Amino acid sequence: MSRAQLTSTVEQNSAGAAAPFSAGKNKIINGDFNINQRNFTSNTTSIYNFDRWVQVNGGTTGTLTVTPQVFTAGAAPVAGYESSNFVQCITAAGASVDTYALYEQFIEDVRTFAGQTATISFWAKAASGTPKIALEINQSFGTGGSPSSNVLTAISAVTISTSWTRYTITFTVPSLTGKTIGTTANTSCLGIFLWLSSGTNYASRASSIGLQNNTFQIWGVQLESGSVATAFTTATGTVQGELAACQRYYQSTGAVVAWQGNTTSGSNYAVFVQLPVQMRAIPSLTITNYGVSGFGTSPSGGTATVGAFLGTNAATSTASAAYYQFTYKTDAEF
Repeated sequence: MSRAQLTSTVEQNSAGAAAPFSAGKNKIINGDFNINQRNFTSNTTSIYNFDRWVQVNGGTTGTLTVTPQVFTAGAAPVAGYESSNFVQCITAAGASVDTYALYEQFIEDVRTFAGQTATISFWAKAASGTPKIALEINQSFGTGGSPSSNVLTAISAVTISTSWTRYTITFTVPSLTGKTIGTTANTSCLGIFLWLSSGTNYASRASSIGLQNNTFQIWGVQLESGSVATAFTTATGTVQGELAACQRYYQSTGAVVAWQGNTTSGSNYAVFVQLPVQMRAIPSLTITNYGVSGFGTSPSGGTATVGAFLGTNAATSTASAAYYQFTYKTDAEF
């Protein structure tokens, strides 16, 4: 696959004041980092944090620390758009050739902008110096049948400054001609990779940005069709819409009373939780049991799967009750 055509430009904050409503224009979900269902405070390993966003880092040496940050009132980078949050990524590069640090989002459906001109834009600043952020895209053809292998395309890098500035990169997404998409529905995707540090092993993928030790702050990420970066909007244009878009991949019920009752022998108790949004695929399920004092003995040995019973194994319990938090996710399957 040949290197994608590209141009790279830098725009100041004159990109526009209040962003007009245009649902669906931006293919990045949660580009303003407003949704944080996991309530993460700091991550240093490869893991999802802000909804739809995942950090990927590793190597013999080097770390990536990701934290949520809050704008001081009036300090958001675009006048007329008082966003509350941005993401901070701190790289400590070390000196190994296999070090890597990326901030990523996977957009459902590999057909997204295939064979078209697209533009990614974001605001960023560095704590010091003039480090670089590189863009790479990953076309993943899903699962089932005999899908084509992933296609990784290095795009370009921008050099950022120590003040909030909007950066744009325009490029051509490779065509799908001759490719085969997997037969399992909703499993293909387009990955957007923002490289923050790279050892020499990944120089070609990261546009040779090299190992970097710096603090990167990012906000307002947008991917749209065409060669012009238009005024920023979220993917849906509304807070509730953006939450629902995130819940297609990950959602948590919060703490709810899910079981209560009396038992004198081992029993299974069914728990029904109605999800507010249909998910991309059958999700995996994690249950957290919060024992509540004053309600007797909490059930022990509970297990659960989607569509199955919650086993209490409470042979000696009397007047038992418990709070459970149900967490559903499909995003890790990308």
